[in-house]
Amino acid sequence: MLALDLGAVRHVVCLGAHPDDIEIGCGATVLMLAEDVRRVVRNVVLTGSEERAREAEHAAKLFGATGGVQCLDLPDGRLPAHWDATKEALEDVARAGDADLVLAPSPEDAHQDHRLIGELATTVWRDSLVLHYEIPKWDGDLGRPTHYVPVDDATAQRKIDGLFQAYPSQHGRDWWDEEMFRGLMRLRGMECRARYAEAFVVRKALLSL
Repeated sequence: MLALDLGAVRHVVCLGAHPDDIEIGCGATVLMLAEDVRRVVRNVVLTGSEERAREAEHAAKLFGATGGVQCLDLPDGRLPAHWDATKEALEDVARAGDADLVLAPSPEDAHQDHRLIGELATTVWRDSLVLHYEIPKWDGDLGRPTHYVPVDDATAQRKIDGLFQAYPSQHGRDWWDEEMFRGLMRLRGMECRARYAEAFVVRKALLSL
């Protein structure tokens, strides 16, 4: 399997429809990106209550988002009905700073909020590498990834611990448990010959020779 180096990435934007999307979908990747102090990692969350926004702020600190988190108050579950406001919010983020790498939900995601952000990300950030992450859910919409980020044991545990520390409002949900989070990383790790991994889809990338 050919390895592609993201070492030159300096500005990262992480997009989530809801608090916890980023950490569930690509939390281990964010932890590893944030290890390089020269990188600026910014989180943007489009929906959420005041309580959930506070959780997202806590998560940003735990996961090393040095650029902080911007929490907007668009209506949860209704982003397609607020297409103009969603597109304008993302364009505002793009205008506010450079992004070499954008981490966004999948445009094939079964949840309408995730799907819209995934669709818009590649039109707003035309000159950035966009990695679309996956979010496990009841709908069973996991697809076939194109790219993987291997994750070591310690980072996998840090991701899981960070999720439980940052998002107490989600405790008690029937899917919110360590086995589910670790199991998906283990499955994706098997697919790329690593112990654990997070998986992504890339719709378009420029290869330099």
